Amino acid sequence: MSEPPSTPPPENADAVSRREFLIRIGAAGSLIAGAAVGGYALWEPNHFVPGFEEGAGLELPSYAVDSHQLLPSLAIAHGQTHEPAIRAALAALGGMERFIRRGDVVLIKPNVAFDRPPALAATTHPEALRALAKLVIEAGAAQVMIADNPINSPSGCFLKSGLQQVAAELNLDLLYPEANSFAPLQLAGEVLKHWTFFHQPFRKATKVIGLAPCKDHNLCHASMTMKNWYGLLGGRRNQFHQHIHSIVSDFALMMKPTLVVLDGMNVLMKNGPTGGRLSDVKPMGTIVAGTDMVAVDSYGYTHLLGRDLAELTYLHKAHDRGLGNLNWKQTHYQEVQA
Repeated sequence: MSEPPSTPPPENADAVSRREFLIRIGAAGSLIAGAAVGGYALWEPNHFVPGFEEGAGLELPSYAVDSHQLLPSLAIAHGQTHEPAIRAALAALGGMERFIRRGDVVLIKPNVAFDRPPALAATTHPEALRALAKLVIEAGAAQVMIADNPINSPSGCFLKSGLQQVAAELNLDLLYPEANSFAPLQLAGEVLKHWTFFHQPFRKATKVIGLAPCKDHNLCHASMTMKNWYGLLGGRRNQFHQHIHSIVSDFALMMKPTLVVLDGMNVLMKNGPTGGRLSDVKPMGTIVAGTDMVAVDSYGYTHLLGRDLAELTYLHKAHDRGLGNLNWKQTHYQEVQA
């Protein structure tokens, strides 16, 4: 039995196949090229994304007090517990009365980015906050606010860090970030030019104090008083990670605080910024306070973390821009025992 005749192929079948093949190849090539261009745009260092572009917004005033030629700008206090060491550091600077006047509304900015207990040294220690807030109240402050914009749940972070309890005991106003807490900030920074900012506390504050732990950081080597202001940014701030040293140096331009305090009583030496192991924490028994963030952090990096200052790019950037002095020994400083 003979097989039935096969159906003939349509006219110009080869041409159609070739045409479809070329069209598909062209479309695929366009997609690949588009992805490559998009990827390059995201990587390219001068690429403008939100935050890098200039725009209208608020400008923060300076919260610094007039410098005093006869008083130190940096104090280093060694002790066994937070309150005596913090009191000794502030006494060496001339007392809290040098910085806080009766009736001031004071914002203390801790680092409470993560829901970690105090023993891990990843957040501001509650006893550091207690000691500093008591000094501010004794100096006559009318109101003391505590604020940060944590990475983890704000309520969980303030609770687990122990700061919520201190705020309740001392009647401090604890401000959590809400949707209406933010406003656009403008700044002529190297990277930071226009970005949403946790502005609510600054609507009333007349003085601003940064209170930061000294700790390791996997992106920028160390988190100290200058890096602490990162917690005031809102939005998708992880976009700044590829420019981390530039953005941290911009904080010295953004914020002119009244005072900064670096807690080096227990230092997270590695696995920062979150920590997680008690073995990563080293007792150092030191508090550093001053009016120059760059000088304070320079001491912290070299003497508390024990590292080479040459590798901490953001301090060099801030120093080169005239925003502080990384040569802390050239400043007017005093070192005391609590």
